[in-house]
Amino acid sequence: MDVRMFTVGPVAENSYIFRRDGSDRALIVDPGEEAPKLLAAIDQLGVTLDGILLTHTHFDHVGAVAPVAKATGAEVWVPQLEKPVLADIMSFVPWPGFGPYESWDAEHTVAGGETLELAGFQIEVIFTPGHSPGHVTYSIADEAAVFSGDVLFQGSVGRTDLPGGDWPTLLDSIRGLVDSLPEETQVFPGHMGLTSLGAERATNPFLAELAR
Repeated sequence: MDVRMFTVGPVAENSYIFRRDGSDRALIVDPGEEAPKLLAAIDQLGVTLDGILLTHTHFDHVGAVAPVAKATGAEVWVPQLEKPVLADIMSFVPWPGFGPYESWDAEHTVAGGETLELAGFQIEVIFTPGHSPGHVTYSIADEAAVFSGDVLFQGSVGRTDLPGGDWPTLLDSIRGLVDSLPEETQVFPGHMGLTSLGAERATNPFLAELAR
């Protein structure tokens, strides 16, 4: 799997363009901002974008959805509970000075439990709420990889002080990931650096309850 990470926007969000090695079909996860940068990367790779996958709809993860969708014709998969947020995004930006962002009416919704077949991948959708009400994680088992959005970070976890956030729920979501997936699973998070489930279970101070 060929994964390219782009850190974009004022809060340093990670967007990912990924494909099978050498494939001309690709997917993007959480195009948060800087659409021209992301579109230039798609062009440089010479790929057709088969889909836009959203882990959740906080503004820093969806700011470039509309321009990327318009430019590429790729359809959008959004957590079912958060489809209305993407459709009216500026009503859900909690602080002044961010945006403006263009809303988008997503073509597809996911709620967890689905298997998506896109760009040559089988992608399991896992419901991982706690940071946001509808948050999902995208797991690619044969690549031992997850795109975790804002559930789990290198040495940290997603904040739970935004609307719909809840710490016990987030911890349950993380427990579900580390208990059901191999410890060598690579984590591609929404912020900060890459890590693995095993490393986070062993060393992440927020997961001390899981390590015991």
